[in-house]
Parts: sequence; C-alpha cells; structure tokens
Amino acid sequence: MRKLANEELNRISKEEFKTAEKTPIIVILDDIRSLHNIGSVFRTSDAFLLEKIYLCGITATPPNKEIHKTALGATETVTWEYTKDVLEVIQKLKEEKINIFSVEQTENSIMLNDFQVQPNEKYALVFGNEVKGVSQKAIDLSDGVIEIPQLGSKHSLNISVSAGIVIWDLFQKLGFKAEN
Repeated sequence: MRKLANEELNRISKEEFKTAEKTPIIVILDDIRSLHNIGSVFRTSDAFLLEKIYLCGITATPPNKEIHKTALGATETVTWEYTKDVLEVIQKLKEEKINIFSVEQTENSIMLNDFQVQPNEKYALVFGNEVKGVSQKAIDLSDGVIEIPQLGSKHSLNISVSAGIVIWDLFQKLGFKAEN
C-alpha cells in the first residue's frame, strides 16, 4: 500500500465546491467558545459537502486566524451565516420545512444508531456550548433530539468530535457515496 499524494486525491476547486450538489445537512453552532472547534466543524462540513453552517450567539465568525488554522480554507468553501439568536434560525428553517434535530442528552432522545433519515428530506443539526450544551429553548423548538451512545464514565464528547460523528452518520444514511 502506498500513501496517496495530495494531487491524487481528486480534490475539487473552491469554484467546483460552490456549484456542487450539496448534502442536505445544515449545521447550527450555538454559543461555541472554542475557535478550534468552529474551524474543525467547517473542515468537516467541507469534507461532506454540507449545505450551510449557521453561527449563533457568541460563536466567532471568519475571518479569524484561529478558526482558519483548523479550517484550512473551509471557511472559503462552506456557505455560512451569522445570526445572533439561534431561536430565530431554528424558526426560519422550520418554516422552510427543514427537520431540526438538536444533538444533546435528553429524555426521549433518539440514539444516533436508531435515528432514521427520510429520503428527500433536509436536516439541520444544532450543536451547543461546550459546557452548557444545547439550550433548553432550542431543544423545545427542535423536532427531536439525537444522542450519541456513550459507554464510558464521561458521557461527554468534544463538539467537533460530536459533529463529525453525527454528520458522517447522516451522510451515509442519506446514501451519499464517495467517488474514487
């Protein structure tokens, strides 16, 4: 086995990314403190051709040196928008008939491995503050809550790790395939 060189990875250009068919997933980041987490979510969103990221509350926005350090240019490919109030974003997306799911640990949450996607539907995933999680008001407006099963003693994952796990799971459940 030989490691592939960068030029062998079939990377698309920024222009091709902008016009490519997007995965019907939107990410909502609410009150994310860590610039590295924000950058990492941008990078993951680029990797899976996500439609958009909403940055809400105290979540920092590009251009930002620390976000860029982790995003590696994904802030220039992935469409993003800042809105102060996460509840406004959720309400707007609900009016557009987009399915809103918070990623959190709650009563009656759906374990990620049991979560079923519907064909031809669009999903928005709400990720909350590193300490406080998704706000109760955002959870109340959501169509449901997805929980990542965890078996260890912490029952806590970094926001960028949580986003990567849930995005990958929905990406493959929606039937998207990587092209070699």
